[in-house]
Amino acid sequence: MRVLVTGGSGFLGSWVCELLSKRKDVEVRALVRPTSKTKHLQSLERVELAEGSVEDSRAVDEACRSVDAIIHCAGLVKARNEDELIRVNVEGTRNLVEAAKKHAIKRFVHVSTLEASGPSDDRKPVPISQAKPCTAYGRSKLAGERVALAAKDDLHVVVLRPGAIYGPRDVEILDAFKSVNRGLMPTIDGGRALGSFVWGPDCAAACIRALEADVPSGSIYFVDDGGPPVTQRDFLEMIETALGRRALVRMSLPKGLLKTVAFGVEAFGKASGKAVMLTREKADMLLRDLICESSATRRELGWEPEVAIQEGVKRAVEWYRANGWL
Repeated sequence: MRVLVTGGSGFLGSWVCELLSKRKDVEVRALVRPTSKTKHLQSLERVELAEGSVEDSRAVDEACRSVDAIIHCAGLVKARNEDELIRVNVEGTRNLVEAAKKHAIKRFVHVSTLEASGPSDDRKPVPISQAKPCTAYGRSKLAGERVALAAKDDLHVVVLRPGAIYGPRDVEILDAFKSVNRGLMPTIDGGRALGSFVWGPDCAAACIRALEADVPSGSIYFVDDGGPPVTQRDFLEMIETALGRRALVRMSLPKGLLKTVAFGVEAFGKASGKAVMLTREKADMLLRDLICESSATRRELGWEPEVAIQEGVKRAVEWYRANGWL
């Protein structure tokens, strides 16, 4: 079987490629941008590189030739504007779906995000039916889901909505590790907001199980570590423990200050033409509970996360240190 993995040089995509490369009956084709760092992928057995981006319909069509299945990990998490998110996360998905239908590809796993569901209003895990994103990123990923699901009668489509993915090679949550390592532990509104997390390799394993499992086309599943949600403060304190040091500066940023900072960051992004992560919508989301529950995923996909968050944070710190990231 040959599997196309989009976003192969990214955090999750690289783990999907790595796990698949260990299977002797699988060949991997990783779709990567020409500017991507591919040293790790090139070190893996049975992994070939296909240059291109999901926005490029010709590159996508070529990458889909002689492929049996697709795991679609590629996507933008931040952009200069919402149109840019739509171009990659929605229209890029459309390019893949059309190419998959053209080449009679059997299976399509679409990696979305818990942000497509949106936050919880009662500090309980949101239902899989919820679709109330509160950020541009979440809206674009939900729209991408709908493009994939519209093809569920032509392809076997499974959608995954992971919580916050962390671990070796991640550069997004790395900022929290760096902050605590520098002795600064800022929380927002007391750090009360709850989040669901999943270890990167465990999430990659869920993607592969979604490819193989005998579940109805059009199924949607949450992916988390199977444990209770974690508050922002608890997560940062886990990082402190793993680092073996206590942050000297511990502060709780008030809601108003966070929103003021987000307004300034967003204005800077627009003026400079640069993509920024902290927008006013993102600030609002950071104040809310983004939590899910994955018992149905574990039961129906036959998947089980192996790394709980305390152990995962410890392993992440070890990897970051060993590779000079901390």
